[in-house]
Amino acid sequence: MNARGLNPDGTIAREGAPDRVPESFAPVVDAARAEIGARFDATRLHSAYMYGSIPRGTAVPGLSDLDLLLALHAEPTEADRTDARTIERVLDRSHERIDGVGILLHGVATLMSEAERYDGGFFIACLCTPLLGPDLAERLPRYRPTSLLARETNGDLALALPRWRSRAAGAATDAERETLSRTVGRRLVRTGFTLVMPRWEGWTSDLGESAEVFGRYYPECAEQMRIAAAAGRTPTADPAVLGMFLDRLGPWLAAEYTAVHGTKAPRP
Repeated sequence: MNARGLNPDGTIAREGAPDRVPESFAPVVDAARAEIGARFDATRLHSAYMYGSIPRGTAVPGLSDLDLLLALHAEPTEADRTDARTIERVLDRSHERIDGVGILLHGVATLMSEAERYDGGFFIACLCTPLLGPDLAERLPRYRPTSLLARETNGDLALALPRWRSRAAGAATDAERETLSRTVGRRLVRTGFTLVMPRWEGWTSDLGESAEVFGRYYPECAEQMRIAAAAGRTPTADPAVLGMFLDRLGPWLAAEYTAVHGTKAPRP
């Protein structure tokens, strides 16, 4: 993998690996593997993956969360979601080194569908690290930092803005505003990065680097994107920051994204 996250052939390299997990987080990963295996047998679970800072090797004890994805043979049921929430609680309460656990549930048919080829498929192939079961990445193509990939991963920002504004209006506590600022900040940085990704010709999931790369092409918005990256790492409850995200940076970014890459293909 080169400095821009690419393989020698120009395709995007998988960003995580089991041997990149920091030693201090190894017990957390082992516990996750055990909990998933105990609650999801082979008739339900096709494969499990981790993603985020832990498999990338950049996790910070006490601050980083554990992100997991379970690919199920069938589409998720309420029973599946209940078991996933139980795993989240057990792992979060048992390991002080992580600041929460999040589990995504998807059916294999959805992840492997043509509609998800450049979204969920890309996520599995390049951003997820195998934890249990056969690796779905072996059934997926090699991805390049193209406009198509940009559009299908982040071309729906405009749809998220009204939902976030509604959450902001209803937020009654600093904790709620902090959670929202983290979510919005991270999404804005990801979208800003993929806006310029084909021109930069590379891939990164690092928030700071993503904001810096974006700023090279849009210097007039560089400071706002740096603030978004900071909120993605250290959330803020400042209503002025959320207002800037939702009323200025977000709408501008959604419009520019549509102009450059188009909008994401609709989902069923």
